[in-house]
Amino acid sequence: MDRKLSVAPMMDWTDRHERAFLRTISKRCLLYTEMVTTGAILHGDRDRFLAFDEIEHPVALQLGGSEPEDLAACAREGAARGYDEINLNLGCPSDRVQRGRFGACLMTEPALVADCVAAMSESVDIPVTVKTRIGVDDQDSYEALQTFVETIAAVGCRSFTIHARKAWLSGLSPKQNREVPPLRYDVVYALKQDFPDLEIILNGGVLSLDEAEAHLAKVDGVMIGRAAYQTPYTLAEADSRIFGEATEPRGREQIIEDFLPYVERQRSRGVPLKSITRHMLGLFNGLPGARAWRRHLSEQAHQPDAGPEVILAALARWREAGSGRRAA
Repeated sequence: MDRKLSVAPMMDWTDRHERAFLRTISKRCLLYTEMVTTGAILHGDRDRFLAFDEIEHPVALQLGGSEPEDLAACAREGAARGYDEINLNLGCPSDRVQRGRFGACLMTEPALVADCVAAMSESVDIPVTVKTRIGVDDQDSYEALQTFVETIAAVGCRSFTIHARKAWLSGLSPKQNREVPPLRYDVVYALKQDFPDLEIILNGGVLSLDEAEAHLAKVDGVMIGRAAYQTPYTLAEADSRIFGEATEPRGREQIIEDFLPYVERQRSRGVPLKSITRHMLGLFNGLPGARAWRRHLSEQAHQPDAGPEVILAALARWREAGSGRRAA
């Protein structure tokens, strides 16, 4: 598994349609599901939470939970469905997640996390990885982070994605936890120096491939979050620049053309067009005509019978709105 560049798991954002769209832009970036709780898988609609399209590979399933047996059962289910990796969420700070005793609050229980990772690893033949923070609340010393990583590595985990911010478990919303605690890239760099045999992936605040390449001089991989969602064309050169593929990035219009068969398949299964096109709104961000593209999709994709023709019409609106300014 090549984790030089990945797209972060993001609740309500990185669903299967978003992943399929991003895969049309980059063939090599590792994609992650939204966090799925063990309860949702064990007691809910498994197809709803775990189904994905074959075009999404390589794709990882991120789990949330704190019961080793439940996590092992869900890891087995994910592996059986064909996921390429199982990831344990140790970074989400929301109140709901804390009430369920998973996410970032587990950083205060390294022995329990080790039991969870060991149970998952023993139950599947695919990699089990973790995504965590550099600390929580007042437990934010580098020594505590070292101990945390050592404890989990001791049961066989070899890949750690580190969000370079600590989390406050009370007093800050999840959004504030992504913005208020300062980014400490130096801490992630230090982890790689102190654990050279582990794969250390940096997450947090990375907005471009230029920034990703700079970090890759000091860590094994970089995870991009909201930038990949809000400006998805950021990933267009990833395969050549990050993974060394001898390929030219496809233009935005070619990406749309390549994505239409997926859209048609999903519409034939009854998926509303708006569930797909909401992930496409940022494709032209920064270019003349981007507003016309977004507006047409936003206004038309919610119609019950809307199909790929709405996307093609939005593309035409982009061409019309931007042609004069592009020519100038």
